[in-house]
Amino acid sequence: MSVSIEQKPLYTTLPIGQQVLFSVSDNTTVALKFKVKFVAQIHVSNSSINLSNNNDLIGTFKTTPNNAGVGIFDFRPILETFVKPDNEPTFYSTYKGIPKSITTFPIHLIDEYSLSDNSIKYFAVNFYVEYSDTATGSVINFTTLDATSSDSYTMFNGVLQYDNVLTKSLFGNNYGYNLDEFYLDDTSAKFLSNAPATQYARLEDYGTFPFLNFLPTSSDDLDWMTISYYNAAGGGLGSDNILNQTSAGGVNGTSANFGNAEARINYFGGFPANLKNWSATFAAAVANVTPLAYYTVQAKNPASSQIYTIKILCEDTKGYEAIRLTWLNQWGTWDYYTFNMKSTRAVETNRTSYTQLGGTWNESTFKIADYKGGKKNFRVNSTEKITLNTDFVSEAEAVWFEELINSNEVYIVNGFSTDTSNTITRKYIEPVVLTTSSYIKKTIANDRLMQYTIEIEKSKMKRTQAV
Repeated sequence: MSVSIEQKPLYTTLPIGQQVLFSVSDNTTVALKFKVKFVAQIHVSNSSINLSNNNDLIGTFKTTPNNAGVGIFDFRPILETFVKPDNEPTFYSTYKGIPKSITTFPIHLIDEYSLSDNSIKYFAVNFYVEYSDTATGSVINFTTLDATSSDSYTMFNGVLQYDNVLTKSLFGNNYGYNLDEFYLDDTSAKFLSNAPATQYARLEDYGTFPFLNFLPTSSDDLDWMTISYYNAAGGGLGSDNILNQTSAGGVNGTSANFGNAEARINYFGGFPANLKNWSATFAAAVANVTPLAYYTVQAKNPASSQIYTIKILCEDTKGYEAIRLTWLNQWGTWDYYTFNMKSTRAVETNRTSYTQLGGTWNESTFKIADYKGGKKNFRVNSTEKITLNTDFVSEAEAVWFEELINSNEVYIVNGFSTDTSNTITRKYIEPVVLTTSSYIKKTIANDRLMQYTIEIEKSKMKRTQAV
């Protein structure tokens, strides 16, 4: 007796933040046997080779047939725990030419490429049915019975919202979200982000462009990234073509880890501070008589993706402090925005106090000590809060900011430094939480010129000496 899979995800690549539903049946067993349960064994791995063997088994789950004689499983609560944000790059990535194998640095600082370390995995499911031949008999061990194997799926750390339109199979009950807009196969292809195609950054700003690689097929890969530099008049200032290969921290079809899940999401360090660390063409464009005003980033395989434009923000003449945030976006990768208008910082302090004796009570004679006695603070907890303001933004940016408000992973990304040490930690990334509790969606029609105010709080309290 074997199980039939009646319903499964429509696509084999899926954001795991959604219902991952499988429906299975075995009409004969349900009708004629006793103590019937459907059994699912889930396998998760970084490798698609021998995915369903016992070495990658992460759990066994059972359900009883419903009134229709069918077992329905939703694997989201289990599977989503196996993917998480990529905070650090993979082994071959570099920062200022120093490889990850020597030092540690956040993924936002990569020179060229990085693979995904945590945010994408493969999974497959083996289904069984267990039962007893009699009402009082023992249940037959399901591992001795035939298994029905699902397809091999690629899951990544994205989520679906309730307004993301799903596609249903023409003949059947399967449905899923079509990721076609992110596959690198034509000029409409997007990076794995909802960020607008035009963004703004200072020369000091780090950041990455994430993209799907070798999906849905091995021909949908990134061969190289093209960066073209321009002055304010649109005159060309040169270009860079950066091959996606192991020596640059990336992966291609000849790489040893080509078949691993980590090769299916890649990051490119394409913001100004990343380019400043290695590109002579970028440095020359900045120093040109008619200096760099913007540049474009485009994926090639050799078909071209959508063009992304990065416009250079000048340092504000009013002296405003620019603060750059990065946040985990809907698709489990990183988005960035530099708040370059007025910002204010405030420190909120909570104190715990006690009353101290005012002399030497435990010595042979009593002495008055001026520094002792009275009310003392023995614990001081200080939290820094920052209010940020955007410049005027487009409607596309306004919609995009909603992801920032909803994100549970937000950081300040500190800017470029001339420091060449490879031993410095905790310099570039500061975790924060958003304290903004509401977000009004603005439109050009309603609001004309649109600006937003965001409030954040640093996650780590300031320390004081122990008393």
